[in-house]
Amino acid sequence: MAKIILFNKPFGVLSQFTDAGTAGSTRKTLSEFIDVAGVYAAGRLDKDSEGLLVLTDDGRLQHKISDPKHKTAKTYWVQVEGVPTEAKIQELRDGVTLKDGKTAPAKVKAIDEPADLWPRDPPVRFRKTVADSWLEITITEGRNRQVRRMTAAIGYPTLRLIRYRVGNWSIDDIENGNWREA
Repeated sequence: MAKIILFNKPFGVLSQFTDAGTAGSTRKTLSEFIDVAGVYAAGRLDKDSEGLLVLTDDGRLQHKISDPKHKTAKTYWVQVEGVPTEAKIQELRDGVTLKDGKTAPAKVKAIDEPADLWPRDPPVRFRKTVADSWLEITITEGRNRQVRRMTAAIGYPTLRLIRYRVGNWSIDDIENGNWREA
């Protein structure tokens, strides 16, 4: 039976167990949080993003989750600078054109700030003169920094990005920086 770990990844943590970056690098890795042998991240979550990272020892499951052709839905809570109009939200739903082509249609809705959200360390930098708002975005692709590029393409840069759900798994009841077996 496959081992599946659900990890609520903090901001600034790499989605790998070692840092192959520059010599003397002090970036945090999964090894500081997860002491389970033989599991690897199914997909990636960049160090500037938070939330659900699924790890498994099953190569087929890892491939199914991370390969866009399998269309595993991933839901994000996205704090953006500004308050997008319904027309701008519809652009995300229809698919936006990025440098690497048009995105597949996304499920998008405006939401209130998620309840019981942990503070980010370091805090998000806000501009006092510009409001911010939250969107819930569900995509089935997995391009590099896709959600950030999508919100930027409609004129609303991402301030904070939290992956809430991958397929049927979510970060419900998993404190930031903690994990549990699925």
